[in-house]
Amino acid sequence: MSATAGQAQGERSLAERLGLKPGQVVQEVGWDEDVDDDLRDSVEELTGNELVDEDYEDVVDIVLLWWRDGDGDLFDALSGVVTNLTDGGQIWLLTPKAGREGHVEPSDIGEDATTAGLSQTSSISAAPDWSGTRLATPKARR
Repeated sequence: MSATAGQAQGERSLAERLGLKPGQVVQEVGWDEDVDDDLRDSVEELTGNELVDEDYEDVVDIVLLWWRDGDGDLFDALSGVVTNLTDGGQIWLLTPKAGREGHVEPSDIGEDATTAGLSQTSSISAAPDWSGTRLATPKARR
């Protein structure tokens, strides 16, 4: 079933579950062959824009940060992508679900997000193998 057919039956697309809207610019960071292509396709279909990569030099509304244990320093990665966000922009931190290779402990996410000046606002099952944690910039920055 296509995403459009699913939406016609009242199902929310993966991108809608992330709270994305048409016209938003979404930057993808941390792509590798293990990412969820259905989620990526859903984001592009809903926003009407192709995902921009790590080298994009303008501001973005949303950052999709694919992150696995062993990818490096999460605090550094979060600090790096927050500078790309528009006022009110958000980061969706996508990590492998518990029991899967590369799983990141929620306590590590919370600690590094707080240290980077971000607030954890929600967590969802973003895709079959990926959890999503929404991180927002502080209200003072908005």
